[in-house]
Amino acid sequence: MGLTVEDVLREDLLMDAKVVTSELLTDKKEVQWISVIELPVENFVRKNEIVLTTAIGCKNEPDLFIEFVKDVIESKAAALMIALGRFIYDIPKEVMDMAKQHDFVIIVLPWEIRFANIVETVMLQLTDAGSQERKRSERIQQELLNLILAERDLNDILTFIQDEMEAAIYLSDRFGNLFDGDLYTEKVQQQWKQNVVNGKIPRQQSVLNNNDPFIQKFDLIEGNHSEQSLVQIPILQVSGEPQGYLFVSLPEDEAMETFLTSNRIHIIEHAATTIALWFSKRNAIEETKIRLRSDFVDELAKGYFQSHEEAASRAGLLGYELQHEYVCIVGFAENMERIFERRIQEAHTFDSWKKSMHRYIEEEIIYAATTLERQWLLTRNEDVFLIYLQVEHQTEHEYATDFLDMIDRRLQNLLPDVEMIWGLGKRVKQFSDYHLSYQQARTALKIGYRKDKRRTWYDQTGLDRILLNLYEFDDMREMMRNTITPLIQYEADRQMDLIGTFTAFHQYRGNVSQTARSLHLHRQSLLYRLRKIESLTGLSLNNSDHLFLLELCLKTWRIGNENINASYSQK
Repeated sequence: MGLTVEDVLREDLLMDAKVVTSELLTDKKEVQWISVIELPVENFVRKNEIVLTTAIGCKNEPDLFIEFVKDVIESKAAALMIALGRFIYDIPKEVMDMAKQHDFVIIVLPWEIRFANIVETVMLQLTDAGSQERKRSERIQQELLNLILAERDLNDILTFIQDEMEAAIYLSDRFGNLFDGDLYTEKVQQQWKQNVVNGKIPRQQSVLNNNDPFIQKFDLIEGNHSEQSLVQIPILQVSGEPQGYLFVSLPEDEAMETFLTSNRIHIIEHAATTIALWFSKRNAIEETKIRLRSDFVDELAKGYFQSHEEAASRAGLLGYELQHEYVCIVGFAENMERIFERRIQEAHTFDSWKKSMHRYIEEEIIYAATTLERQWLLTRNEDVFLIYLQVEHQTEHEYATDFLDMIDRRLQNLLPDVEMIWGLGKRVKQFSDYHLSYQQARTALKIGYRKDKRRTWYDQTGLDRILLNLYEFDDMREMMRNTITPLIQYEADRQMDLIGTFTAFHQYRGNVSQTARSLHLHRQSLLYRLRKIESLTGLSLNNSDHLFLLELCLKTWRIGNENINASYSQK
């Protein structure tokens, strides 16, 4: 903090001044200006200003004096100095009580002290304090610049800012994801992620009632009983769009306005500029690295490399190893929109929120692979994650199960409503298997999605793959149109579940009594439905070939029907 009321009172000129209210707060009241004010106050007093008065307009009118002091308090002045002995001799009890109630400092002065001398003394103090503050600001700016030029890591930069601010700070990307997790405990990181998931962080910008254009960009995120409030400061690009956010934790029970002294505002301003430089450098490096690694995994999966040597050479440059055996896993979270609509309370776009969620899912994938001490290759195409996971002595089923169990378990703490769907290929034993395992994983994912299964292994989908292939034949499509379409149309018109009825009938091997009980139908109602199925399809349920044909059409329709959620239809 710069100059305070207590610093002013230490001057010899004011040795006879007496603080009559809120004496213990004088060292916390910052002074930025001093002026002489008589009635009326109006808007002539500004925040953190010492007000000198003789109360000349309030002589013999105590109510007018009370109103005058009230206006000074509401202007958020640093203190009120009142010269006694000519126009006012005592401070009314009502004024004393009002000042104490608002933690406002009132100082009484002997009439003999000249206001001009007080103003001159305080202005000299302000000039000296301003010079010291400028020197400190220049020092902080230079030290931050030196950290950037010396290519120090983010941890060093944030630690320096935190020490100067005397408060905990956090740095995130524009989606709210924390940088440099080593600075924070696992509990803090998990709580932070939960706030991002719930849309609390980052908060959409709102202009505060402040004339400083820099402070207008600040936003307050109120904490709950277990969290401190945060001041959110955008790290801007040239375009004006935030590329990240700096968060400053407010001390408990301290308001943002009192915490953000001019000194701290200068620190924040320099910190924002320095971090913007760090962002620019980091983004250029990281985006190139991520793009190269992602492109490599994508090209490997799609079989673009001509030889193992070519792929291995690229892999080595990117820090990947191809000498291990891998299994390809693809997956996506299919209910993101429902989670967003249910949980987000503030004005966040779905796309920006989804990018944060994808970032967290990627983190959990990397965490699981690292914890299990396995090599991994990772990329993401739109909403689909593509992973090559190293496997050794265990079967790919055993190891992939441990891996996916860990991911799903950790995601349940962060996103309890998330539904990850996974498809797994067979083991990569030779170079050509990278492409093959990827195709197998995609097929398994597609089948699992259509059958509403959370995990699907390719080698367990033999019948489903045959049905998918059948679905592509024109003759099979024609047969389904003649058998399944009439049932669907009748169900829509009459609200009668004929497909479910046939499925139960086939499951109980044509036993009418068991089928009726399972469907909670009267026997005659079931027989009516069965006759309706026969009339609509032209098939006899007493003919084993017809039963097989109808069951085959239903299975093929279910695995390959076009009524598929758009979130996966283009993947």
